[in-house]
Amino acid sequence: LHIYKGGGVTASGPALLVRKSMADRVSLSASYYVDSVSNASIDVVTTASPFRERRNAYDLGVDYVVRDSIISLSTAYSKEPDYIARNVSLDVSQEVFGDMTTINLGYTRSADQVGRTDDPTFADEAKHWQYRFGVTQVLSPSWLMSANVEAISDSGFLGNPYRSARVFGANVPERYPRTRSSRAFKVRTTVGLASRDAVRAEYRYFYDTWDVRAHTGEVGYSRYVGADWLAEGFVRVNGQKQALFYSDNANAALTYVTRNRQLSDFNGFSLGGKLTHSYRRVPGEYEIKLNAGYELMRFKYSNFTDLRTGGADAFTAHVVQVYVTATY
Repeated sequence: LHIYKGGGVTASGPALLVRKSMADRVSLSASYYVDSVSNASIDVVTTASPFRERRNAYDLGVDYVVRDSIISLSTAYSKEPDYIARNVSLDVSQEVFGDMTTINLGYTRSADQVGRTDDPTFADEAKHWQYRFGVTQVLSPSWLMSANVEAISDSGFLGNPYRSARVFGANVPERYPRTRSSRAFKVRTTVGLASRDAVRAEYRYFYDTWDVRAHTGEVGYSRYVGADWLAEGFVRVNGQKQALFYSDNANAALTYVTRNRQLSDFNGFSLGGKLTHSYRRVPGEYEIKLNAGYELMRFKYSNFTDLRTGGADAFTAHVVQVYVTATY
């Protein structure tokens, strides 16, 4: 069960994941995920009416072990009233240098169909190509470090058919470029301490051809309490520089213009925790774990105006997750 509430949007629904191993070399997985969304984000609701919709997502995957390699193939499909998304992914993980180094390669191809619930004649598409590369290195029995890079290319309809921009104070349909390329780099380190404690730190940098620049930093701490409880906590901060064609209220007729607050200048802060309990287990036979997590998120937008109040927009979000895992 997952529940998100914040920024004018409420999303909730069930989630189910099942994984089955076969012959110690093959692992099959299937998942079902539901988002029941109500209301609308602030940049939509100020120019349109609130809405309710439901998104259903299905994933199928297979992992195959070959010596020191794991080959993973998966496909995903999601559908909502005005958007259908399909993708196929291939990932390869290879251990080298006596299993001290792990190299990961990945590729995802996506094709989406975009529509409008209030205009049956509107139809467009968006295509996405994603490439991943990462290295994880064991530096000592208690020190692990990883570095990852991701490249994405997008083409087609990349905006929101319902959102309006503002030009000289008047609402006009937003206009996006039909291509976008982005890059993301991430480094992460985890260090084990005494008494089965561990600390981790990570940093991520993102940039794209729309001149968006984003930084994210996170630190976390985990600790075992007794034999059956694991407690984790983390703090995350992030900031972003706006896209070239973003404007809260443009004072010129531009080729491309948007008022999407996710492409504006903003900064965020998150504080969260997770508790895992080994409810019941028999070594070598089965184990049941109960998991609960909570995250408090705060976002401030420096150049996006809430038209209802006339001030800069900001919101607080609460994320709650509760789930059970059973391995047998």
